[in-house]
Amino acid sequence: MATARLVAALLLGTALTGCVERGPDSVPRTPSTETVMSAPSAEAVVGRSDTTLLLRGRPWWPAGFNAPQLATKWAINIGCGAQVDLDDYFGKLPPNALTRVGIFQALAVDKSTGRLDFSAADAVFAAAQRHGQLILPVLVPQNGDCDDQVFKQRQWYVRGWTETTPVPGRTVLSTRDWIIAAVNRWRSSPVLAGWEVVGEPEPSLCGAGNCSERARSCPRDAAAVLRRFMDESGALIRSLDPHRLIFAGFIGGGQCGTAGTDFADVGMSPQIDVLEYHDYSDDDVALPGDQRDGLATRLRQARALGKPLLVAEIGMHAGSCRSLAERRDSIGASLSGQRAAGSAGALIWAFVPDPRPEECTFDVGPDDPLWSLVAERITLG
Repeated sequence: MATARLVAALLLGTALTGCVERGPDSVPRTPSTETVMSAPSAEAVVGRSDTTLLLRGRPWWPAGFNAPQLATKWAINIGCGAQVDLDDYFGKLPPNALTRVGIFQALAVDKSTGRLDFSAADAVFAAAQRHGQLILPVLVPQNGDCDDQVFKQRQWYVRGWTETTPVPGRTVLSTRDWIIAAVNRWRSSPVLAGWEVVGEPEPSLCGAGNCSERARSCPRDAAAVLRRFMDESGALIRSLDPHRLIFAGFIGGGQCGTAGTDFADVGMSPQIDVLEYHDYSDDDVALPGDQRDGLATRLRQARALGKPLLVAEIGMHAGSCRSLAERRDSIGASLSGQRAAGSAGALIWAFVPDPRPEECTFDVGPDDPLWSLVAERITLG
């Protein structure tokens, strides 16, 4: 979930402070400070067999959307873009779809009181359950967007994730304690597809306070640091919820810690069940990238590890630069090629309730033709 893909949503969301969500709110808005509140871990509905995902024991090729704004509730939290009518969104999805959503700590903190308030995130799980839809929560954003606003560097992966550094109105727990709180709270949900700790993890080093891609450097031990983090954070999740799959969150395109063979070295962690690749090639090439870090290589590595590889983000610009119909055709061609090459599913970036057709964006609105593409591509059995 790179910075550029969320900036526009944040700007739009800022203007919506104080708005009231249109859909029904079935979850009490009373602030909750109890971090350990859940029934025992439920049996998982999503599993895997070698490189294939399973839904209730049947082979499943999921399609769906990334929907980073679902837990926005301006009356409570800092938000992440515009508010979404949750029943409209989940009610519109086809059966057996998958939604990947940011469930960051800042979206579970009351921005006025600074206390934990899970109600906005609870509402996402409740709405998904009302409509029989599955969700994959991402607990931490690498770049800090919609959360603590801190880019995660090498030291964070070594020790910082276990340390408590409160950010007023955004975070009150260490990441370790946030993982515990989130897993304990939602591990009994029947719509929980799995867990993703960090979206697009990268244990790099910022340069002189500048964390832009060009200014960052990659330490020699990046892969070892990331592997240890995945081992430790994954073991923590398994101790609380032993049945759910853990998703890697990797971009897969040669980032620090997962470049070249490091992708497999980190990906072989026993605490990773599903590998990821994020495709923003913005063209009709089904298998983007080069021989070292391209999608074809990542799929070969996944097969060698015996793990599914989900194209967890596939984004393509449309609007003023390309018609929605043209984008549908292009993404459709990519999904066909990727599935033929062995991908385990695909999630489009990104649903927004307020698309901007006059601009060139990744926006996927409620009436976008990509909805019908998602419905066509899901298979079960």
